[in-house]
Amino acid sequence: MKIEKTINILNKRAKFEYEILEQIEAGIVLTGTEIKALRSSKASITESFCQFIENELFVVNMSIDEYKLGTFYNHKIKRERKLLLHKKELQKFQRKLKDVGMTIVPLKLYINDRGKAKMLIALGKGKKLFDKRETIKNRENKRNLDRILKKT
Repeated sequence: MKIEKTINILNKRAKFEYEILEQIEAGIVLTGTEIKALRSSKASITESFCQFIENELFVVNMSIDEYKLGTFYNHKIKRERKLLLHKKELQKFQRKLKDVGMTIVPLKLYINDRGKAKMLIALGKGKKLFDKRETIKNRENKRNLDRILKKT
């Protein structure tokens, strides 16, 4: 089993589905087998979102595969995992979430230089269909421009 130095698990759909307004880094509470599975890049955050339960922020629907060498101590694949933020940051996100159409989505899951699991979360507003079409059009135009510049 290969354990990599830099783990970078991205949510590529988040920037397509949501207009990102504000980003913040949060710690994440994991068990022993979860962090070991995460170090071997066995996680997915594409379908996940964040929600407040009482006054604490949790990431919901994030899946971390079971650790192969873990016995009966293994964790559940999908469970709510607590995010660690300062009290003022939590209150600020709770106030902003009361606006219509706002949600908190995870953008990136990684392990920092000190070996701690961190998650980059963002406050986002859902895009409409025409916004998504515009995003696709801009991406195609950029790709064509890069292709033309590469030929010359």
